[in-house]
Amino acid sequence: MQLRKKIDINKLPSHVAIIMDGNGRWARQRGLDRIFGHQQGVNAVREVIEAAAELEIGFLTLYAFSNENWGRPDEEVSALMGIMIQSLSNETETLLKNNIRLKAIGDMDRLADDVRERLFETIKLTSASTGLNLIIALSYSSRWEITAAARNISSAAKNGTLNPESITEEDFEKYLNTKGIPDPELLIRTSGELRISNFLLWQVAYAEFYFTETLWPDFGKDDFYNAIIDFQKRERRFGKTSEQVSEK
Repeated sequence: MQLRKKIDINKLPSHVAIIMDGNGRWARQRGLDRIFGHQQGVNAVREVIEAAAELEIGFLTLYAFSNENWGRPDEEVSALMGIMIQSLSNETETLLKNNIRLKAIGDMDRLADDVRERLFETIKLTSASTGLNLIIALSYSSRWEITAAARNISSAAKNGTLNPESITEEDFEKYLNTKGIPDPELLIRTSGELRISNFLLWQVAYAEFYFTETLWPDFGKDDFYNAIIDFQKRERRFGKTSEQVSEK
């Protein structure tokens, strides 16, 4: 609570994205199977969602499962999908109670039928909520997203509905999974890794990055508040000089 008091509610990022990393290492440090780390990570997800909702942040995107993660051992993938279904079932009522709207980005066609159906059901049930927009990046990778966008733009140009000579950044963004969602202003990555792992490459062009050594299962509200406080100390220039920014 003391940390939360240090946050300037007038300078909150409109969109926070998080690469949740370190579940496996958390489990290994304790002599446990990796799946226990993923299960414990669900508690961190709940903590961060609550913190974002309480601060009235507009958008929170969580990198839950990448396209590259499909290459993990079958038993781990199966367990992760099981955790996803259980979490959606357990948390839907909480999302509704807290006016949270669920969205998803990624290659949904690769999901198992039961996972996809439960996900879409929760998205539909929460569609009228007007508070926090919670976006789950599931079976997602940015290169996949950009490639799909380029393919769809090419089709539009080929059939004459889009003039290739007049394509703008705004036009391109309409073909991304994140259409209608503001770009993240703050990207958080846990576990000490200093990379963004094929996550929202287009969208984080001007995001502030925050890296922490904390493993994801240990990441709680205070850790989230620290990231916000650090963000509020940054000068966001968007290519301009400090003098130009201060003149606003």
